[in-house]
Amino acid sequence: MDSTRLPGDPPLEVALRRSARARRYSLRVSQLDGRVTLTLPRRAPIAEGLAFLREKEGWIRGHLAARPEDHAVALGGTVPFRGRALPIVAGTGRAPRLIDEALAVPGPAAGVAGRVQAFLRSEARAALVEAVARHAAALGRPHGRITLRDTRSRWGSCTSRGDLMFSWRLIMAPAQVLDYVAAHEVAHLAEMNHSPAYWAVVRRLMPDYAAPRSWLRANGAALHRVRFGD
Repeated sequence: MDSTRLPGDPPLEVALRRSARARRYSLRVSQLDGRVTLTLPRRAPIAEGLAFLREKEGWIRGHLAARPEDHAVALGGTVPFRGRALPIVAGTGRAPRLIDEALAVPGPAAGVAGRVQAFLRSEARAALVEAVARHAAALGRPHGRITLRDTRSRWGSCTSRGDLMFSWRLIMAPAQVLDYVAAHEVAHLAEMNHSPAYWAVVRRLMPDYAAPRSWLRANGAALHRVRFGD
């Protein structure tokens, strides 16, 4: 995908995307990371697309200004962890540790964000492995590999082989939200669809799934706005 830049204060990077399905020019400003994308019909002249982009510059900047600020992880700040804001303090030793309702992170301040991210990934794996094992046992179905990624479009997935993928950012949400996503994906081991039969399996595994599902819909974007300097 190509890109262009709109001059100004600040200058704006815009990704250019051609689509065979597009019938007109369209713009998208991601609420997750502020990325601006201009979609052009496959054979549309690039000059017309750039003219359209310049015409819509005010609209783009307005949407970017209205977007909530990112949450930068740093020493002295906080990081969401299991649904609460966990203070980040200086620590000793070789790895981050939970001490007195705070996360104590050793090492130079410049590397704190990366070490916090590694801590969250480790905690997410342990929590998801436990949740998947529990729900799979209740369902009476074996599961395949469990992998963690930093996905933007989905919180989890299940392949036809029973391999499960989850976003490690779920560890930042309340515990019942992570448990719901685990149940949601494990239910696909029995029903590889989203039919009424599938949702009956989810309800069997987690009768009160509606509340964490609603939380994720309302607050999931905020988890993606937590930045670790990457």
